[in-house]
Amino acid sequence: MNEPMNLADLRMFLAVTHHASLQDAAQQLHVTPSALSKAIRRLEDTLRTPLFDRSGKALRLNLAGQRLSERALALLHLAEQTRAEFEGADFRVRCRVAAPALLQWRFAGSIVQALTRRYQDSSVVFRPAWEDDALQALLRGEVDFALVTDEVLKTGTPDAAIEAVPLGSMTMQLAVGAGHPLLQNQTGKLVQATTHEVLQHDFACPTRSMFCGLQRGKHSDGWRDAELPRRIRYWVDELQVLLGLVQRGQALAYLPEFALQEAGLTQVQVSDCPFQCRESIYLVWRPSLAAGWQAVVVEGLRGLE
Repeated sequence: MNEPMNLADLRMFLAVTHHASLQDAAQQLHVTPSALSKAIRRLEDTLRTPLFDRSGKALRLNLAGQRLSERALALLHLAEQTRAEFEGADFRVRCRVAAPALLQWRFAGSIVQALTRRYQDSSVVFRPAWEDDALQALLRGEVDFALVTDEVLKTGTPDAAIEAVPLGSMTMQLAVGAGHPLLQNQTGKLVQATTHEVLQHDFACPTRSMFCGLQRGKHSDGWRDAELPRRIRYWVDELQVLLGLVQRGQALAYLPEFALQEAGLTQVQVSDCPFQCRESIYLVWRPSLAAGWQAVVVEGLRGLE
């Protein structure tokens, strides 16, 4: 008689499906490749069918493995939901969120609060990922939530089973730090300037989008360089380095308004600027496969907009 499937083997199986090799999956799970190999063999013996096409050390899901992948995800979610129902307030959640660093900075506190208000001893793992990668990680079952902008959703939802919950928007503002010439003879959290005055100074800008990486390329911070070409002296992808340049008055930068507030920067209101950049932000999840605690988090975040 074959041994019944167990949840630990299913978790190992899903990890292997997301990696090119047992070695990579073993590093993620902190187990040995041998342990993973034995788990896969147990599943194949139980189901009486191979789950992978093997070529040397490489593994590729076959049709049976693809069917089991979706079923395993549903079974693991059901098991977690059952535990939550019977353990009640004592249930400890390990919430996994994939998102660009900028969106983590903005919404991490809200997610933690929405979770721990009900499940006090739970934890949240924030995984840095560009929007498309975050969405794909959600669809593969590697994370429970993804944070994305509306740009990644405009081309059509890749899976009808996902729901995008609006969290609000981020408006980009021109930021200046103490000691910058634009602050001479002006005080407060808002200073006035014309486009001519602003464009006389150096800017710092990422070489890639802060949301989707290389897909939008240079000049992807929302400023329209085709209409108002800047003098970009510093190309900086590390957010903290970029903020440091602005804080020291060495450059201007186009940043979300919350970043100005938290970094102690001053907003430059450009009186004759003909445009404004606003990004709409969404929490994405899969309700049909979600555990009960995920619905609690979503309800706690719905009022943010």
